[in-house]
Amino acid sequence: MAFPPGVFRTAIGFPLVLLTFLSFIPENAHALHAHGKWQTGEFFHFVAKFGFQKTDMKDQDKTQGYIYGNITSATGQNLKNAKVTLAVLDRGYFLEYYGNSTVVQRDLACTSMFNKINTIAYDSQCNDVGTEDFLRKVPCPIGEICGDEDKPENVVQNFQFTYVIQDLSQPRFWYVSLVACYRDLSSNCTWKPYEEDVELDFNIWLVNGNPYAKNQNPLEYQFSFDNQDTVEIYLVFLICYLCLTPLEIYAVNRQKHPVPKLFTVGLLFGLTGVFFNVVHCLKFAFDGEGVNSAAIAGGVLDILSQTLLMLLLLLLAKGWAITHKELTWKPVIFSIWAMYGLVHVLLYVWNLVSTIH
Repeated sequence: MAFPPGVFRTAIGFPLVLLTFLSFIPENAHALHAHGKWQTGEFFHFVAKFGFQKTDMKDQDKTQGYIYGNITSATGQNLKNAKVTLAVLDRGYFLEYYGNSTVVQRDLACTSMFNKINTIAYDSQCNDVGTEDFLRKVPCPIGEICGDEDKPENVVQNFQFTYVIQDLSQPRFWYVSLVACYRDLSSNCTWKPYEEDVELDFNIWLVNGNPYAKNQNPLEYQFSFDNQDTVEIYLVFLICYLCLTPLEIYAVNRQKHPVPKLFTVGLLFGLTGVFFNVVHCLKFAFDGEGVNSAAIAGGVLDILSQTLLMLLLLLLAKGWAITHKELTWKPVIFSIWAMYGLVHVLLYVWNLVSTIH
């Protein structure tokens, strides 16, 4: 008994088209060791979103979060007048700040973005009663710590700035961004846009735990709290697939039935997808970047595995290869399957490219 015409060709050809499409998505979209270049003429640049775990005061050193890194001029010169702003904000302050970043008039944008933050962000010259350490003036002098670091001993060695995150009540997301605004000390510390176009290099790490600790859990340290334990989950699934797939292949070779054949194709897609995700997560655990091309391939193959299972269920519901050999209502069945696959792909792509939620 053969597959209905086009089923197997579609099952094989669809992932190739999808992989080609997704190859145009930037590979560093989800890197939490964030590094790159930024032109201040772009005004606003979102760097990363990271979930810091709840701080346990009994084990504060291992459970508080750290954001540390370097931001310097890409030309290698110390630009004393090039003071734009690095902002590290929790969700409560970020939403209004980010919402006003799209205001066309930059003077108004800078004022609106920092209107709420001004009430609480510490600044030694403009708000020395502020209680929150949200902002840094950047770029920092090459080879030196940032000027806003009033306690050099708290800065991680070989880096220019450090934020220590403590969330005592619950885990929270924090957002890191760069914006071409600065406080004008000559006009009562009002926020103004930085008009020059300067290129900056940034290299920022976001981690759960003290970077100096030698016994950090490598499967959690680099991961946002919502992604912790991901490595263990994928490893369990990989072991299950490695146990079940050979049994399924053995059964298919003995039965020669189209239903197990289609199921086996989906199982192989699932196994390969989980393997790619394991590769990505293991590398991410050590460098905060992973192999994003492997993560994308793993996601695509997982989608293919699920869509093939949906196709198999639709075929079985029509009794194909069970009560009769011919498949009826082909346009309806394949239209439903195509719509299911399309929605799944669109949701995956939207999630992949949506850095800010």
